[in-house]
Amino acid sequence: MTHMLPELPVSEAVPALLAALEERGSAVLAAPPGAGKTTLVPLHLLNASWRKDGRILVLEPRRLAARASARQMARLIGEEVGETVGYRTRLDTRVSGRTRIEVVTEGIFSRMALADPELPGVAAVLFDEYHERSLEADFGLALALEVKSALREDLRLLVMSATLDVARVSQLMDGATIIESRGRAFPVAIRYRERKPTERIEAVMHAAIVEAFGRETGSILAFLPGQGEIRRTAELLQNDNLKAVIAPLYGDLSAKEQDAAIRPPTKGQRKIVLATAIAETSITIDGIRIVIDSGLQRLPVFEPSTGITRLETVRASRASANQRAGRAGRTEPGIAVRLWREEQTAALPEFTPPQMLASDLSGLILDCAAWGVTDPASMRFIDPPPGPAIAEARSLLQTLGALDEAGHLSEKGRTMRTLGLPVRLAAMVSDAARQGSAHDAAELAVLMSEQGLGGPSIDLDGRWRQFRRASDKRAKSARSLAKRIAQIVGGKNEGETGFVPEAGPFLLSGFSDRVARRRGDMDGKTRFSLANGRGAFVEEHSGLAKEPYIVVADLTGKAASQRILSAARIDAQTIETELADKMSEAEEVTFERDTRSVRGRRVRRLGALIVDQQPLQTPSPDAVADALADGVRLCGIDALPWSSSAKQLRGRLDWLRRTQGEPWPDMSDGALLDCLDQWFLPFQPGCMAFGRIAPESLANGLMSLVPFDLQRDIDRLAPRQFQTPAGSNLAIRYEEDEPVLSVRVQELFGLREHPALANGTVPLVLELLSPAQRPIQKTRDLPGFWAGSWADVRADMRGRYPKHPWPQDPATAEPTRRVKSKSKQ
Repeated sequence: MTHMLPELPVSEAVPALLAALEERGSAVLAAPPGAGKTTLVPLHLLNASWRKDGRILVLEPRRLAARASARQMARLIGEEVGETVGYRTRLDTRVSGRTRIEVVTEGIFSRMALADPELPGVAAVLFDEYHERSLEADFGLALALEVKSALREDLRLLVMSATLDVARVSQLMDGATIIESRGRAFPVAIRYRERKPTERIEAVMHAAIVEAFGRETGSILAFLPGQGEIRRTAELLQNDNLKAVIAPLYGDLSAKEQDAAIRPPTKGQRKIVLATAIAETSITIDGIRIVIDSGLQRLPVFEPSTGITRLETVRASRASANQRAGRAGRTEPGIAVRLWREEQTAALPEFTPPQMLASDLSGLILDCAAWGVTDPASMRFIDPPPGPAIAEARSLLQTLGALDEAGHLSEKGRTMRTLGLPVRLAAMVSDAARQGSAHDAAELAVLMSEQGLGGPSIDLDGRWRQFRRASDKRAKSARSLAKRIAQIVGGKNEGETGFVPEAGPFLLSGFSDRVARRRGDMDGKTRFSLANGRGAFVEEHSGLAKEPYIVVADLTGKAASQRILSAARIDAQTIETELADKMSEAEEVTFERDTRSVRGRRVRRLGALIVDQQPLQTPSPDAVADALADGVRLCGIDALPWSSSAKQLRGRLDWLRRTQGEPWPDMSDGALLDCLDQWFLPFQPGCMAFGRIAPESLANGLMSLVPFDLQRDIDRLAPRQFQTPAGSNLAIRYEEDEPVLSVRVQELFGLREHPALANGTVPLVLELLSPAQRPIQKTRDLPGFWAGSWADVRADMRGRYPKHPWPQDPATAEPTRRVKSKSKQ
């Protein structure tokens, strides 16, 4: 290469970098944003002697960066993209036989290494923006290190980053040389504008943009967490009639729309770019001298317990904040406005967490198995993959038939891995190919893996029809990709037809655990129960809200409230036919709390989802008994229909246990629940509801716990009643700490000894009542009461109840249940 390259900050580090790669074969380059590492370093390596005629692969985390960096390198050497410098992405490839620098997305490199581990014709692999720590970058570096150590000692490896713990990376790479480029960025003035918790980010961002646009010169780059916030901010700005081009920039846009956002504005024109974190690194947007940072980013968080990846809006890291601010000083002095308080910066996390620690690892486990590794922890990762995520990934892959029980790749797994699709979609295409529908399945898979294709609807059938009608470049590229995928699995003679099949039947093979049944409407949401035991919802106005069954392809949110992002309708007959091998059928006898009864039914299930059920006329007696016992445990002992005599018996036995000890049985709730099979179930043969339990059966059951030789002692030690001197038989209460007898005081006249229980060892508490049955006094010493307090009670009571006897000496008076006769009044 003879074309003169510009002098940029990274140029000073190039000699040391070339020497390190020549001598050690690997290096780590740390260079700040704008240093020129992405575009200059690969070009300088073209003249390295060790390259010979080999290609230099430059790995970028995003398609936008791959295209932009390739175009910039081609421009620097006066060529078109596809000549010396080209790029390769999933939907767009510009390479030729002359290409020697090939910019690829990270996932493409992994597939290249797995397809041919010797990487023939490749002289060097450069990992750009490695600080983003994508899952594909970590896996790609692990593969490259193994290739270099076992197969290709001559392979050069270079890790480049703007913000990175370079010491850890160097250690991972066997002590690779660390080279740092300080860079020469223009000064950036940092300003802060606090956003109150109650203020929407779009409103604050809109106000900050309008203010900066009026006070400063130059174009504006605003960082927002996601597509929704970008769209709403753009709508607010459109109403202001600012003389500027408003350009959204996020991953779901077409290549044409993304390229338009980073293209320099025409002379005399200003631009307002509303971007996600996609604009932090790798690309330069000319003319930007104002950055407004929301301080937020949206990250995927995988929950192994649910198997769901949800997007979570979190604070950006300090490294990201610095990267964003640096965008304002690429070409001239600039300003960065941060929408938070200055003191909050110190509380930001230092770096964005690596995807390895918060991602679905099913694709990684599949690729590791293709590499011959059953334990990914044995590979050289900076951060080892978490055990729970590995276990969940293995379980899914085995369910899909991609791995055997030992974790080795199956024939189906080998096919799936070659497709470059998420594992569920790869399984769907693989299964469809065996039925002659490879092309349709591949097209649906591409539609689902490329966000935004076919529109924003959650209804995949509608999106698929829209996708088929679309004639833009992105749609055409996606359909071409689908044809290539179909050819991999043998769909050579298939082609696109005018008929768009239903998506639901295709989804069943990859998403059988997400078949969902409509449960009902509440608070404007239609809720579904999924075969995996979880629940999810769509808005009531959605076209899927009235469907009895759907297959859910994507959802987000916490386990208790997951929102469906994409799904397709399915009918019950198709579920039965296509998933017959995954169905289970059993007789179920369960207790229903609402009716407090046992219900028997024959149930056909798909996972946790009931597909069909029929009532059982004669359920198993043992199953009924178990269900009834479950009902008692669920509702509690007190929910049983206790009669007053049964309650009293329990109280009597409880009191005997407390005062006499064993072998009197324990009558506490916990003890009774623990031995339902001894005292409860044997006395309820065939009973299927609490309402049908005979109260006397509960008493009989309790009595069965009492040793036979003690049963005759119950009435003697803890009698049910006490006969008063007046002849009344009154029930003794045993529910309190001590046995209590409530009795009108006149019925005890003439009683000189205090009544006692347990062979006369425990005084019976007497609750003395007035003629109106109101408590007068409690006593454990009736003779003492007669001799003492009675005088005061008598004086009070005879005035209130003059028709009743109030003798001066009740111990010798005649007991009575009546008022005084007229002759004695």
